[in-house]
Amino acid sequence: MVQYQPIDRTLAALADPTRRDVLERLGRGSATITELAEPYGISLTGMKKHVRVLEDAGLVATEKVGRTRRCTVGPRRLEDVSEWIGGYRQMLEERLDRFGDLLERTKGDTK
Repeated sequence: MVQYQPIDRTLAALADPTRRDVLERLGRGSATITELAEPYGISLTGMKKHVRVLEDAGLVATEKVGRTRRCTVGPRRLEDVSEWIGGYRQMLEERLDRFGDLLERTKGDTK
């Protein structure tokens, strides 16, 4: 079985637009699985699968309340993803800076 790092689970969870919408909705307050499924017209089973992926990534927490499952924003933040993106952005900016320097040095060499 493949063991995923937390950032892999986070990125996989955020890759789906429905799951991103669920996170946005939960940012406004808790909701049941039924309430989350309604706008999409999907089955409760389908929404439970989405919520499970978010829960496995630590982005959503669920609690059984009577016969329903209430969802809230989870304990995990996106700092690791932000840090990874920042490092990648810095690497690209450094490469573009070097390319710009190369263009400046070779500007007059095209005769």
